[in-house]
Amino acid sequence: ETLWMKVHFHFLTTSLLLLFIFCMVSVLISAYFLYGVKRELEPAGVGGVGVPEEGTADWEDSRATPSPPSARVLPARTAKPADMSRTDPVVLVFVESLYSQLGQDIVAILESGRFRYQTEIAPGKGDMPTLTDKNRGRFTLVIYENILKYVNLDAWNRELLDKYCVEYGVGIIGFFKANENSLQSAQLKGFPLFLHSNLGLRDCSVNPKSPLLLITKAREVEHGPLPGDDWTVFQSNHTTYEPVLLARGRSTEASGAPGLLHAAVVQDLGLHDGIQRVLFGNNLNFWLHKLVLVDAVSFLTGKRLSLTLERYILVDIDDIFVGKEGTRMKVSDVKALLETQNELRTHVPNFTFNLGFSGKFFHAGTDEEDLGDDLLLSYSKEFWWFPHMWSHMQPHLFHNQSVLAEQMLLNRKFAEEHGIPTNMGYAVAPHHSGVYPIHLQLYEAWKKVWGIKVTSTEEYPHLKPARFRRGFIHSGLSVLPRQTCGLFTHTIFYNEYPGGSKELDKLINGGELFLTVLLNPISIFMTHLSNYGNDRLGLYTFKNLVKFIQMWTNLKLQTLPPVQLAQRYFQIFPEERDPIWQDPCEDKRHKDIWSKEKTCDRFPKLLIIGPQKTGTTALYLFLGMHPDLTSNYPSKETFEEIQFFNGRNYHKGIDWYMEYFPLPSNTSSDFYFEKSANYFDSEVAARRAAALLPKAKIITILINPADRAYSWYQHQRAHDDPVAQKYTFHDVITAGRDTPIKLRVLQSRCLVPGLYATHLQRWLTHYHPSQILVLDGQMLRTEPALVMDKIQKFLGLTNTLNYHKILTFDPKKGFWCQLLDGGKTKCLGKSKGRRYPDMDVDSQIFLREYYHEHNIELSKLLYKMGQPLPSWLREELLHSR
Repeated sequence: ETLWMKVHFHFLTTSLLLLFIFCMVSVLISAYFLYGVKRELEPAGVGGVGVPEEGTADWEDSRATPSPPSARVLPARTAKPADMSRTDPVVLVFVESLYSQLGQDIVAILESGRFRYQTEIAPGKGDMPTLTDKNRGRFTLVIYENILKYVNLDAWNRELLDKYCVEYGVGIIGFFKANENSLQSAQLKGFPLFLHSNLGLRDCSVNPKSPLLLITKAREVEHGPLPGDDWTVFQSNHTTYEPVLLARGRSTEASGAPGLLHAAVVQDLGLHDGIQRVLFGNNLNFWLHKLVLVDAVSFLTGKRLSLTLERYILVDIDDIFVGKEGTRMKVSDVKALLETQNELRTHVPNFTFNLGFSGKFFHAGTDEEDLGDDLLLSYSKEFWWFPHMWSHMQPHLFHNQSVLAEQMLLNRKFAEEHGIPTNMGYAVAPHHSGVYPIHLQLYEAWKKVWGIKVTSTEEYPHLKPARFRRGFIHSGLSVLPRQTCGLFTHTIFYNEYPGGSKELDKLINGGELFLTVLLNPISIFMTHLSNYGNDRLGLYTFKNLVKFIQMWTNLKLQTLPPVQLAQRYFQIFPEERDPIWQDPCEDKRHKDIWSKEKTCDRFPKLLIIGPQKTGTTALYLFLGMHPDLTSNYPSKETFEEIQFFNGRNYHKGIDWYMEYFPLPSNTSSDFYFEKSANYFDSEVAARRAAALLPKAKIITILINPADRAYSWYQHQRAHDDPVAQKYTFHDVITAGRDTPIKLRVLQSRCLVPGLYATHLQRWLTHYHPSQILVLDGQMLRTEPALVMDKIQKFLGLTNTLNYHKILTFDPKKGFWCQLLDGGKTKCLGKSKGRRYPDMDVDSQIFLREYYHEHNIELSKLLYKMGQPLPSWLREELLHSR
């Protein structure tokens, strides 16, 4: 018993000792996680990532706490370099809604940079948009307005998107915008990254070690509070994360302590899961976020979507002699203008103010101001000069070119008498009148009197939004986009600036003016004489703008004379050479500066777009029978077709186009139409037509594409085309890539127009389905009266015509003709309705197979449009089963 008690006592002692040891270990482990890992969840100031002294340590130095378990077990992966050859240069933007402010701000940056994008409502659950097309990635970058929508994707879509990003080297940009329901501290689901939200921050700086920096310069601190109290900062000890923007907590401001630095924007290098990301702790209301976003887009796309560091700026001073007394420049103002120009040249090579003049208003101020005019002319060789109109008249009000030329000659004479250079090749019309919409008399007078090669306007394609302003070339003149800079004729005094002087400073320091230079390789700024007298806001604005740009960016500012500037512009943007003519009546500003002798009622309301060899000429004849429908005048070169939207005629301008239609009467029944059968398969016609005729109705006629191809071949043979004469139809349609180019051209004209779904989809991109009527060409040939009834209903004509009584079938011709009084008929010419030998069987088999998939796509498209399938298409689909 004693032995048993000893053993029992020893067992109890050992158990208690083991229990004590276990408790101590538990306490130590608990203390470790309580004071180690838990502390990491708290915002800085209570612990967390921070740097006590400004700029003395980088982010890694403060990573003292251990990784959470989830971060340790995941193997490190290297991000796959972006393979730009495997993805299209398109950004996929997931927005919260079509109207969310941050989503619109993101899109505005992409549009300003001329980057292509596609927006989608971010799916919490549901289908992800198609990411690949034939083993090619459709997107080169993904942006989430709300990064939580990405983090909380359902498992299927998350895996789908992540696999795509890893495989194609596609990065992700995300924004975290805290709200009142956001947890103060939380780990980002699935990532070794912690978020601390709803903080106030101040004194923002850029991490000089961030690899994504391109335009952004990391040398300065943006002192003062950051906008809002809803900031989120990021914290992690994983090597994949690198801070981009750092800021201090506002809570330490009162104590005078410097406070710790927090990461307000963080870059994920892709070492965690193979995907590179950039995460923002707020929206784009903070100007520095916009700058970093531009760099992030560039970095994550391997500079595929990137802006160069070169920036050209030209400052125009309009109406240098036009101004009321008290608003003009005096001697001291002129001296300040020259001094500032010389000062700016130390930062902007070749910087020169560009002065616009209307000679009639010289010496129209006070005595002091007239002395300023004299001093300005004595410095004439120091500046660049460009002409307005002599009396500041608006050119579009004068239809006579000789009147405009007389005004210009007066201004030229003034310039020659006062030593003003006349060879700059640049002019600006008062109020941008006559530049766009085009007043051709102005262009011709400019070239004749001044030898003008370049002008600028803020009106193309529209005044607002400014990010959409573009350039174009017309009639030998380069038209460049012009920008405003927040200075107008009435902004004279600093303290009286609209909204207060802080609004002007905000505009310069990271605001709209700064963004204009950031996002446009070339900026021509419009200012006015009154901005250079009194408080000299023009000088103040551009001196501070240049200073701010050099402080925060690596941009290289420079200036070129207007003609060289235009050459550089169209080297950068060659796709903008061709203009897009728009309906002047759709924009009130355009209508106000368009000749009163012109009217939009002269534009057609209906286009018959083809394709060729489907019966468009017959339809043209039938429509012309209706008393309320008026066709265009015939062309000497292309007969009944104008062929405006698809070829060189487009560059002749809308005045040329309107001349093909009669002046409208006072009745409301005028309904003009035109037919050009090669519009249908043109790559540019749909876009151009929609810009000028956005409300027009569109009619296309479709026959079996195999029959259309054969008809075109026979048409070319009838017109003695040597290629069609030399080769059989089967030779043409089956020609390979190694065959003569002329043979392949004929093959293309036979086959490509028959890819109906492709071409129709292009028109549907620009016109609503309700504006497009697809006609069955076979039915038009056999029952034209029924087809014309359908067309009259489509056009909304109240005065309907009974075509059953005025159309008759001519057995000799083999088609329908107009029935005239006395039983006579009016038919199409000999070239129409030709009878050809039947197509050979081999060609039929080849074409049925060639068009099979395209016909299926056409059937789907017509179904979506709510339009019936043509009889020939139903037959083809049945035959292919």
